[in-house]
Amino acid sequence: MKPLFSVVIPTYNRASSLQRSLDSVLAQSYDNFEILVMDDGSTDNTAEVVASFADPRITYRWDKNFGGPARPRNRGIALAKGEWVAFLDSDDWWAPNKLEFSFTALNAGADIIYHDLYLVRVIDQTVFKERTFSNEPIHPMFQALLCAGVSVPNSSVVVRRDLLIQAGPVSEKRELISVEDYDTWIRLSRLTEKFVRIPKCLGYCWIGGGNISAASLDLCSRRSALYDRYLGELNDSERRQAEGFLAYQIGRIAQQYGDRTKAQSNLWIALLSPIAFVFRVKSIYFLVCNMLSRRFA
Repeated sequence: MKPLFSVVIPTYNRASSLQRSLDSVLAQSYDNFEILVMDDGSTDNTAEVVASFADPRITYRWDKNFGGPARPRNRGIALAKGEWVAFLDSDDWWAPNKLEFSFTALNAGADIIYHDLYLVRVIDQTVFKERTFSNEPIHPMFQALLCAGVSVPNSSVVVRRDLLIQAGPVSEKRELISVEDYDTWIRLSRLTEKFVRIPKCLGYCWIGGGNISAASLDLCSRRSALYDRYLGELNDSERRQAEGFLAYQIGRIAQQYGDRTKAQSNLWIALLSPIAFVFRVKSIYFLVCNMLSRRFA
């Protein structure tokens, strides 16, 4: 039987966490799926972990390391036989009914679905109170993704495969490593407005270290590179909003990795720009926090 879902899992030297990810997919209440584990050159025992499952629904491919998840994701998409592609990072995992809820939403006419994920900070964590707060779609989605901070967590996304093919491959440009998923959502928003948020928390996102999306100077540069690709497609008003929201993002990232000067300058830019009221309030709050931390450092 042809699978309905193709679950694409890029991985690199994540044997222990990959086992948890695979367990969570194989435990799904909706079981018409295939799993495509795309290994980006692991040197640990990843191959042995995958082989230990001995499940014919799992396909494993190893290729030399490129760096970043874009190329293994593209390999998985190319191999996918399902109508819908579900993305799952190898250090994240799903609730048992994730695909069941996804099927219901997609079968009702959605092209792309997403949802919240619980945040995981330690390996043996058993109580989950924090979560990514994904946003309801705001139309038009192209402008919203650049100007309004719509959050679409990668390991929650399921998308129609034919739309992914039409949008083109996940960008493998090195300057977009860790933001290539958001670039994909932006390109998909040019093709469809049928983004649907499932109002449930249906998975778990590891933020306990080793993430390529951790706050850093490189992440600031990557966010800027992402926006450079699309600012020219916005009108003057939208562009000012997008530039202000980018400044807010860079200010927050800089604050998190400890560059108080960069944080302060960008948060001021954000505050003085025509971004949404909620982000102006947040800019004020984080500016005050930044100034107090500088004063008492």
